[in-house]
Amino acid sequence: MADVNKVMLIGRLTRDPQLKFTPSNLAVCEFGLAVGRKFKTATGEQREETNFIDCTLFGKGGEIFNQYMTKGKQVFLEGRLKFDSWEDKQGGGKRSKLSVVVEEFQFLDNRGAGGAANSGPPDEEGGQSAPPRQASRPAQRAAPQQAPPQAPYGEEQKFSDDDIPF
Repeated sequence: MADVNKVMLIGRLTRDPQLKFTPSNLAVCEFGLAVGRKFKTATGEQREETNFIDCTLFGKGGEIFNQYMTKGKQVFLEGRLKFDSWEDKQGGGKRSKLSVVVEEFQFLDNRGAGGAANSGPPDEEGGQSAPPRQASRPAQRAAPQQAPPQAPYGEEQKFSDDDIPF
């Protein structure tokens, strides 16, 4: 059996995304996500636990994410876990961090995070959406265009009710 490294999370951004570019002009968007859960202890007491997760999103998706997401907005993420380890520069020994490399995302919260910080146009639900944010790019050459992925089935592939096994 093959190993699987797949993460699915729904949470809220703990800070505005930070967009940077590599020397080869690849967009790198970093942000924090808070994911909570409620549970009942053995004694029946209600508890809440929150995990804070560092996330990274690469490429065009990172640029789009940075443009529309702000602190407090809710998002659904799919990705993979990444483990980094390094030697502490202040002599604190070996350090490590587990983070999520985002491969897909879906915006869940159309309204702004609240308050006067969001001054964009009203969204469909009557709230305010944040104005698009842009990152400054270093002097660069044009990024190569990639062909869109092909669909697994052509248009000629049709299904009937008899094809469904239930």
